Amino acid sequence: MPATYSLHKISNADNFGFSPGDYSRFKYGDDAVAYNYGTALADGFIAQHLVRGDISQQIVVISSPYSFIPTATFTLKNHFVARLNRWLAAHGQPVVQETKVHRTITYKEDYGELNAEERLRLIGNDSFHIDKAFLTNKTLVFLDDIKITGSHERMIMKMVGEYNLQNEIYMLYFAELVSGSIHPKIENFLNYYSVETIFDLDTIIKSGRFCINTRIVKFILNYKHDSFCIFLQGQTDEFINNLYDMALGNGYHTMECYQPNLNHIRNLLFTYNKNLV
Repeated sequence: MPATYSLHKISNADNFGFSPGDYSRFKYGDDAVAYNYGTALADGFIAQHLVRGDISQQIVVISSPYSFIPTATFTLKNHFVARLNRWLAAHGQPVVQETKVHRTITYKEDYGELNAEERLRLIGNDSFHIDKAFLTNKTLVFLDDIKITGSHERMIMKMVGEYNLQNEIYMLYFAELVSGSIHPKIENFLNYYSVETIFDLDTIIKSGRFCINTRIVKFILNYKHDSFCIFLQGQTDEFINNLYDMALGNGYHTMECYQPNLNHIRNLLFTYNKNLV
């Protein structure tokens, strides 16, 4: 069984120990919040495990699984690693290595709306893959932003069993739901706290500290078409091109629910390139 560490333990639906507004912005690409979360999680992990000398092998940090577009956890991971490396280097220890868990399936459902059984049924259709040879004689640290029902952790441990990984394993979370009396839909309350409409994304995207992720791409592509078109009018060519490329990379052009909005982007880019010529 892996060792589990979470920075915040949610036992009260009215007091999370962190700002719901900041968490929501983080989930939609606010890198400034990701910096705060990643560094705080690293400091907590260092104090809980590294200062005591619990880990002697080189650490491999692994963000939550993704196909092409990173998740919000990926930006948290970047700052977690930066903070951790400074401590490791200052104490004469090998710095962190990184690898990726590859996933094979993408889905349109909003994970935060589902209960424990529905989450496991949805994610259970997926399969995770990792480079076993690269991990030999190393300590594995799997990162995720929040643990609600544990279905994601069970899938990771299923992969660990399938690959017969013998490594020491840590599962790290910024926050963890520890009360059985709180419905898993509390995750959606957090996710949408600062982002109710597509236009709420504007300040995040134009903040100067924006990192695109899977959640924001799906949210935009699945939005009502008329509002989506108005929203795009206020975005830069760079953002629109990046949105389109990320969507193609995840295969969203093959999903019927995203096609109207993606077709609009494609037509915009075709017209723009034609005018350039």
